[in-house]
Amino acid sequence: MRLFLSPPHMSGKELEYIQEAFENNYIAPVGPFLERFEKSVAKFVQAPAALALCSGTAGLHLSLRLLGIGPKDKVAVSDFTFIASLSPILYQGAAPILIGCDESWQMDPNALEEALQKERPKAVILTHIYGQSADVKSIKELCERYGVHLIEDAAESLGTTFDGQYTGTFGILGVYSFNGNKLLTTGGGGVLVGPKELIERARSLATQAREPGVEWYEHKTYGYNYRLSNIAAAIGVAQMEVIEERIAKKRQIFAWYQELLSEKASFMPELPKSFGTRWLTTALFEADPLRILHELKKEKIESRPLWKPMHMQPLCKEFAYFGQKKEEELFAKGLCLPSGTAMNKEDVQMVCEVIGRCLG
Repeated sequence: MRLFLSPPHMSGKELEYIQEAFENNYIAPVGPFLERFEKSVAKFVQAPAALALCSGTAGLHLSLRLLGIGPKDKVAVSDFTFIASLSPILYQGAAPILIGCDESWQMDPNALEEALQKERPKAVILTHIYGQSADVKSIKELCERYGVHLIEDAAESLGTTFDGQYTGTFGILGVYSFNGNKLLTTGGGGVLVGPKELIERARSLATQAREPGVEWYEHKTYGYNYRLSNIAAAIGVAQMEVIEERIAKKRQIFAWYQELLSEKASFMPELPKSFGTRWLTTALFEADPLRILHELKKEKIESRPLWKPMHMQPLCKEFAYFGQKKEEELFAKGLCLPSGTAMNKEDVQMVCEVIGRCLG
């Protein structure tokens, strides 16, 4: 590909830190970089504690386990999102309740309240999509009113704030992703943030739930192999050192697209009081977005349709849904455009020229 959608962008310190980890022989899921990485994320988002994991999905799974979500329980979850927001609910044998979006493209608080009244879920998984914040304060207030746990899937929104507070820190637990295409990357990985007591319980579950203080392997419950390696954490430490630069560049790329496509497309809104990272620039077109996607592909430019809503997925056809199905129109008209932080304005102009040819 000539232009990828959102490729990794190294800071220049990654190899130095990896070499240091090798020299000290801290390769496995222990070591000083793991602790440094966790502390850097916790400090940045102003969370009490953080736990580095093999994926953001693992963080959501641990969250549900910690909160006692199991078979016969119901969990409300954003409908307009990636399957990983929903899969951990199924891991626990619980039932997803799909909540549609409003004009912000994010979870609709009105639809959520209807679901809280009628379905009485035990928890809500709110996904902040494409580097933007949902109306998280309204959703948190609803969860508090109905006595429901709020978990934030902030996989795509590390660095995004609402009313000055970072997404991922409004709920009882929050999850960030460091997958290869995210704002920052460890190759694959995630971070769970929340209260120290819950994070320490999650740490035990993520390391096979081995009982401490015993010479042999003692288990009173089962756990998982969910920890991040010290090598991957070394990459994460280097990435966290440039997070402000990466956010500024993502927003610059969005501004370029907005300047060049303002008469041909509409863009995902940014809620009042929020500050998004614009992890991916997303746009709606009146023309068939798949035709644009294929024309971009001919020029070796990667793009992607917006999320196919969960209620349209064969896996989810039997799940309860609340909302107005606005996300169907978004899926039908939208594209994610190349947003890698190594792009320059000439790259964005090239993408826009191809789109312009498609639109006439």
